[in-house]
Amino acid sequence: MSWGTELWDQFDNLEKHTQWGIDILEKYIKFVKERTEIELSYAKQLRNLSKKYQPKKNSKEEEEYRYTACKAFLSTLNEMNDYAGQHEVVSENLTSQILAGLARYVQELKQERKSHFHDGRKAQQHIETCWKQLESSKRRFERDCKEADRAQQYFEKMDADINVTKADVEKARQQAQVRHQMAEDSKADYSSILQKFNHEQREYYHTHIPHIFQKIQEMEERRIVRLGESMKTYAEVDRQVIPIIGKCLDGIVKAAECIDEKTDSQLVIEAYKSGFEPPGDIEFEDYTQPMKRTVSENSLSNSRGEGKAEPKFGGKPKGKLWPFIKKNKLSLKLGAAPEDFSNLPPEQRRKKLQQKVDELNREIQKEMDQREAITKMKDVYLKNPQMGDPASLDHKLTEVIQNIDKLRLEAQKFEAWLAEVEGRLPARGEQRRQSGLYDAQPAPAVNNCAQARESSPDGSYTEEQSQESEVKVLATDFDDEFDDEEPLPAIGTCKALYTFDGQNEGTISVVEGETLYVIEEDKGDGWTRIRRNEDEEGYVPTSYVEVYLDKNAKGAKTYI
Repeated sequence: MSWGTELWDQFDNLEKHTQWGIDILEKYIKFVKERTEIELSYAKQLRNLSKKYQPKKNSKEEEEYRYTACKAFLSTLNEMNDYAGQHEVVSENLTSQILAGLARYVQELKQERKSHFHDGRKAQQHIETCWKQLESSKRRFERDCKEADRAQQYFEKMDADINVTKADVEKARQQAQVRHQMAEDSKADYSSILQKFNHEQREYYHTHIPHIFQKIQEMEERRIVRLGESMKTYAEVDRQVIPIIGKCLDGIVKAAECIDEKTDSQLVIEAYKSGFEPPGDIEFEDYTQPMKRTVSENSLSNSRGEGKAEPKFGGKPKGKLWPFIKKNKLSLKLGAAPEDFSNLPPEQRRKKLQQKVDELNREIQKEMDQREAITKMKDVYLKNPQMGDPASLDHKLTEVIQNIDKLRLEAQKFEAWLAEVEGRLPARGEQRRQSGLYDAQPAPAVNNCAQARESSPDGSYTEEQSQESEVKVLATDFDDEFDDEEPLPAIGTCKALYTFDGQNEGTISVVEGETLYVIEEDKGDGWTRIRRNEDEEGYVPTSYVEVYLDKNAKGAKTYI
């Protein structure tokens, strides 16, 4: 089955067919390209959808995502974001594995097709030229033969005419001989050209055209194979992302399975529990005789209504079960929420105060870390004056200490309110008087940290635990002091990136490429403490060494 033998006379049809094959390939390329654009657009829309429903930071929506159902929805949004990423991967793989290769292949195919059909047209033109030569020699031979016949007839006529002179007869005879010789020459030339044409024709139909058509057939078959391979790759690109898409869907299912209605119900209790006891029964008020209106001891209006004027006799009772609700809403609208959150129910107030205390303790710890770093830097400047002026840090150190004192006063004030809510102190008014004294007295170390605060089984906090946390906080101020008598343990190793000539006191010289032990990492002052042996240790600039901390070593930080 060869186009060269079966389709030897279908040059024009083969030219049209191969052009149609290239058009089909270009159509498939356009199809894949549009698919990649659709995948990218779909991925973008999915990402925008996921982003649209993400909770806004520092907003009420973020608090709502404590509930397990909302957490599951957030996991769904994150999984959909990853799901969108897989569609982007499909688009990228289709572009790199199909579009780029097929685009180059189409250009090469067009050039190859053009070359083959150029050779075919060249062979056609050659055989047509040979055919024209044959026709020309044939017509010349025919013409010469006719001229020779006429010359022969004229000679015979002249020879038979007795009135013609002998000279005219001889001239006619010579003319007939010349015409006869010309006919013989034309015959020989025609015969030669005919043999040559037959040879060229055989070469054309049995060698040149089959060879050219065979190349065209091979080119077309390669195109078909390449198209089939591209279709397989098209399917494989989708198949590769199916496992990851399956994991995304599994993640959504797993998040849905983690929804716990009981946990959400408990969170609602924690969010809105007021801490008040339900009101008791209201006693019967007998208006038949003047008497003081009484309310049960458990009623909320008992505590809220003290000092108010008695309702007029015969009027509508004005006692309300939850008098704080409308009042608090009004104060919130006017922006007059008190600093101690006294406008909130007891349980909600306790939670707000606890959050405020935790926040202040974190800020205090941050300022203490900064004070420690400045103190260390000042010590380095004292030992190495050329590195900086120690006095330049005094203002910053004083400012940090003032901030610590201010934050401690603030924390003590909120802890006093928190203690009042938790029932650890006798009365709120007394605590308010005590908190007013904090502004005039210097503050000691932080009494307790929220991280160290532990609740007792009945929900209150014990004084013993707060005292223990106070001791721990005070002890941290001295944890990082240098102890020259006892050598520090190594917490890792380091490699010197550059040579450092430690000529100042407290520094140590290192050579590029040298490996040493790290006994104290950089605390923010730009220096790392290292050891060469038991007798040689000191500081080097952190930028001069590459540190490898041992995760199992005591005091080593873990980097993720």
